[in-house]
Amino acid sequence: MTTKSMPLTGGPSKTRLPGTFRALRHYNFRLWFAGQTISLIGTWMQTMAQQVLVYRLTGSAAALGMVNFIALIPLVPLSFISGSLADRISKRKIILFSQIVMMLQALALAILTGSGVVQVWHVYILSFIMGAATAIDLPARQAFTVDMVDGKEDLTNAIGLNSAMFNLARALGPALAGIIVAATGEANAFYFNTLTFLAVIISLVLMKKLPQSSHPLDNREGQWEHIAAGFRFIKSNRAIAVLISLVAVSAFLSMPYNTLMPVFAGDILGESAAPVIQFFCNSQTGLLTCQSPEALPLGILLTMVGVGAVVSALIISSMPDSSRRGAMLTLGNLAFPLMLLIFAFSRSFLASTAVMFFTGVSFVLQNVLANTLLQIASPDELRGRVMSFYTMTFQGMMRLGGLQAGLVADWLTAPLSVGIGAGISLVYGLFVAIRYPEIRKMR
Repeated sequence: MTTKSMPLTGGPSKTRLPGTFRALRHYNFRLWFAGQTISLIGTWMQTMAQQVLVYRLTGSAAALGMVNFIALIPLVPLSFISGSLADRISKRKIILFSQIVMMLQALALAILTGSGVVQVWHVYILSFIMGAATAIDLPARQAFTVDMVDGKEDLTNAIGLNSAMFNLARALGPALAGIIVAATGEANAFYFNTLTFLAVIISLVLMKKLPQSSHPLDNREGQWEHIAAGFRFIKSNRAIAVLISLVAVSAFLSMPYNTLMPVFAGDILGESAAPVIQFFCNSQTGLLTCQSPEALPLGILLTMVGVGAVVSALIISSMPDSSRRGAMLTLGNLAFPLMLLIFAFSRSFLASTAVMFFTGVSFVLQNVLANTLLQIASPDELRGRVMSFYTMTFQGMMRLGGLQAGLVADWLTAPLSVGIGAGISLVYGLFVAIRYPEIRKMR
């Protein structure tokens, strides 16, 4: 596709690109894509290294869940406020502020860990700070996509590429972290993440001619009335309400499997993963000198999720506008918990890595298409508030789910925790597919 704008503005360039990558013809989105890809690799490195750190310090699945729960505390009030702000002031400024806070958080964790004084309560406090910054960042980030591609024509493609970027980082980050943590400990993964924030900060500074999509409050409307108007819109639109409910159930019951991955990698699959560890970490013939060899199986499992997710995201970004997005969403709603049920009761490391690939594929089908359909169904003046509710639901339920999954795992077992949650999610996905056929028909 050719367009009329020059490449050094915020609009689309004249460069021909395959349909899968057509959103990259927009200068601002190209900057974002490059900066975020680098930054997210660091973020996933920190996520995986932090899990290893917390489990090393405590040996408790509940402690892994507590990290997620603490990050939830500032989420609810700040998400609503951030969504309202995104509809009123510059989204770029909101994102810049939150990214700087996240960079400082990563630096503090790196210094504490590298100096050997880190304790689990340090991680809890820093998780609270990260949760607050994330709550401010995500609604503005979601609504900012339309601005970077100048409207809805390339929106589905841009959201698909954003997911490909996110999940490419999800594949590379844990793999790099597995090697770095195994060889040198967790601190260097945190230092690396600190540096990667510079990439996205620079990309935001270099953007040009962003549209004025945010509007000041009406003199007759206060902050809370502005937020309430967004809630009334969601409540009155059944399709949007059902989409958000699907996200809520999946985030609470299925997505917390990620919180328990260190338990699966170390305790459940550790015996069958021993040949892999031996291959890489043998002191005489191995490829690495490993301080934390248990990080390798975890890194491989998380990497397979990321690889599957990248493949799925590229498929979505290639979908034409006439595609039946609702049907693909329904497939993801059912396949994601089904894959987790299989994973929960697998005792083979190699089989589990294959299942994790398809878990990544189905996860993206569910969540990227839910995100896309929500943005398409939302008017411009309400998009920030709709996406704040989506973000609050997704992040809040996922972090609560991480806590419940950790507690259930300590009470029963990690496989039962994941299996029960996935089973209930599968039943709800079937209910929605039957009870609300309009979701399957959405485009």
